[in-house]
Amino acid sequence: MKRLIAVAGAIVLALASAGASAQDAPVTLRLSHWVPPSHPLHAALVAWAKSINEESHGSITITIFPAQQLGKAFDHYDMARDGIADITDVSPGYQPGRFPIIALGSVPFLVANAKGGSAALHEWYSKYAAVEMKDVHFCSAHFHDPGTFHSTKQITVPTDLHGLKIRVATDTIGRFVVGLGGTTVNASAPESRDVIARGVADAITFPWGSIFLFGIDKVVKYHLDMPLYVTPFVDVMNKERYESLSPAQKKVIDDHCTPEWSQRIASPWADFEAAGRTKMKAEPGHVMIEPTPAQVAEWRKAAAPLTAAWATDVRKVGGNPDQILAEFQAAMKKHGAAY
Repeated sequence: MKRLIAVAGAIVLALASAGASAQDAPVTLRLSHWVPPSHPLHAALVAWAKSINEESHGSITITIFPAQQLGKAFDHYDMARDGIADITDVSPGYQPGRFPIIALGSVPFLVANAKGGSAALHEWYSKYAAVEMKDVHFCSAHFHDPGTFHSTKQITVPTDLHGLKIRVATDTIGRFVVGLGGTTVNASAPESRDVIARGVADAITFPWGSIFLFGIDKVVKYHLDMPLYVTPFVDVMNKERYESLSPAQKKVIDDHCTPEWSQRIASPWADFEAAGRTKMKAEPGHVMIEPTPAQVAEWRKAAAPLTAAWATDVRKVGGNPDQILAEFQAAMKKHGAAY
């Protein structure tokens, strides 16, 4: 009898919990990102928003604004902080020096793939986001698949960067370029084709599939066929908006802000970028440059100082770079994403 009473009580509590969620005041959240609706990240975020709607019994609706409709790509962190959007997808590397810890994610030759890498990035960065991104509510983190140099002039070895103007993905890659005698051009992904077409840049660091998506294949010819770097991204939420949710609604959001969801968000994009490399190999008029092992060693040697430069930046904000790096590498190894 006692067991039956206990079971009945558990059922009542479960139903009460579900009812509370179903009876929560409806909330509509605005999610902003800066890639076009045809981008696989958009579809992944649509699936994420749909799952949140279902799990909240329809009490949370997320309306997605793609393609910089609510603001420029460079501004997405501040848009979430200031409530211009409730949730944003942010490329921290678009704001040089502002987020030194997560900049480790774009140091070359550290991350081999975006899928396990994204789960690892979330797992590693979540505790540092509370310090580095304290004016927003951190939700998830993800990478794109490894990118490389795509250019109007042939790039085979590090010395080939000397004198070139290169649109860089992040400040870390910018340091890499400048250290090898090149100059950097700052442009968001949607603006990149134009800066190359106008001769403002000679090359771009970009993943493979997005070269086609943004039309950059029309303005570059040479492609260094070597996985060089990845770019970290985060999804963050306006703090006040998060705190205004009911406990049941917060739990739904929290259940969708996990390493597993970070990997799910990254996976379609990763597959898309990898397919772009295969597609590029078959494209007439394009030259795939595969470096020899000795040339790859040159690239790795050239990139080595970037870790020390990152460590200096982290020390300036009171971080322990040795510990942070060790944790990052352990997370990548755990999730099968170490280079």
